[in-house]
Amino acid sequence: MEEGLLEKKEEKGRKVEWKEIIEEMKRVSWVAGPMVAVLMSQYLLQVVTLMMVGHLSPLYLSSTALAVSLAAVTGFSFLLGMAGALETISGQSYGAQQYKKLGTQTYTAIFSLTLFSIPLSVVWIYMENILVFIGQDPSISHEAGKFMIYLVPTLISYAVFQPLVRYFQSQSLVIPMLVSSCGTLCLHIPLCWALVYKSGLNNLGGAIAMGISNWLNAIFLALYMVFSSSCAATRSPISMEMFHGVGQFFRFAIPSAAMVCLEWWSFELLILLSGFLPNPELETSVLSVCLTTISTLFAVPYGISAAASTRIANELGAGHPQAARIAACGVVVMGVANGLIVSSILFSARRVFGYCFSNEKEVVDYVTTMAPLVCVNVIFDSTQAVLSGVARGCGWQHIGSYVNLVAFYLVGIPVAAALGFWMQMRGRGLWMGVMVGALTQTVILSIITSFTNWEQEARKARKRVAEESSGVKNGVYVT
Repeated sequence: MEEGLLEKKEEKGRKVEWKEIIEEMKRVSWVAGPMVAVLMSQYLLQVVTLMMVGHLSPLYLSSTALAVSLAAVTGFSFLLGMAGALETISGQSYGAQQYKKLGTQTYTAIFSLTLFSIPLSVVWIYMENILVFIGQDPSISHEAGKFMIYLVPTLISYAVFQPLVRYFQSQSLVIPMLVSSCGTLCLHIPLCWALVYKSGLNNLGGAIAMGISNWLNAIFLALYMVFSSSCAATRSPISMEMFHGVGQFFRFAIPSAAMVCLEWWSFELLILLSGFLPNPELETSVLSVCLTTISTLFAVPYGISAAASTRIANELGAGHPQAARIAACGVVVMGVANGLIVSSILFSARRVFGYCFSNEKEVVDYVTTMAPLVCVNVIFDSTQAVLSGVARGCGWQHIGSYVNLVAFYLVGIPVAAALGFWMQMRGRGLWMGVMVGALTQTVILSIITSFTNWEQEARKARKRVAEESSGVKNGVYVT
């Protein structure tokens, strides 16, 4: 019966009209708009910290930038990526009206990520020794290592916070996250200022402020989940059932983490490679400013991406392939438009945005020459972000991980190394290489999305939810 209905929808919806796409863009915007503010607020915790520490001295700027980058590579990227598994399993469960599963799946994710963060913390504690061993500047390595030790509480809070974000996101409950994230950011600014400039802790005050702010954000969301009536349908008691879902969570979490990390690491690898260039303090500072800029701007397409994964997962779980197809078309249009608009604004401000991070004229001038390349990267990032959201909504994390492996490590990084070192283009060459990788990623994901059979994806999603509901534990249904 269900397959018959899906076949009728297939015949009815072979051609997507622009009117349908525009209507879907309006629906996505109601979720994407607040999600952009949420993600921007979350990321600005790091940016504010880096900006305040950067005005202490060039050494503190380069070491803190390196520490934040390494924290992303060796910790935050893992937890963020693994939590992305909930965008598939929780989103499709909610679409299939299996509401109580959301609470249990969230507890499973929190337990799994907290456990996973323990060995990561050990790596952070010994990061100074690791940096010196691989040949990084000793003074930068010393300050970066101390900063990362003080960031360990932030890592644990991330393991709690990210699953809670996916819990609310799967239900399109974005207002609680908006209030919590913006409120936390408002508290973080004076807190960070006091700890960096008034406590005598200098750069270490920034790390402590990040930990406090991230824990406050997680606690606010947890309290809302426990006490709000809007979460009553999806709230479930903590029980041994959460341990039963660990295997299923990791079957999606591992490729989801690979998908995120392979891309994230490629950009962060630029920071490490820049340490081997002549004048490493300048190169590291400039590339860190550029990376921080595009990461901040990435909150906009990633917010659209989060809305896309939610809409598509919900519709596939409910057995509505045509609605999922329209949602995919709508978010791609939004992603491309966002990239063009934001890159134009950034290019017009290319001579001034470097002053947000440093007062050193040499740093600011170098950032200005890098700005056109950053603007092109913004366009690619915006497009691939929404395509990645489509992939997460469908459960294609394993496909996305292969795409990112090819795009960045078989294409982008080799080109970056050749341009940066062999062609002696320094930081510009490194950035251009990874930009080529981003272009390759965007093209491949576009082709995969264009040839998607949405009716087949809906059948797979419904079958997955039915297997979970009946207690089947083996053989996650994947594309």
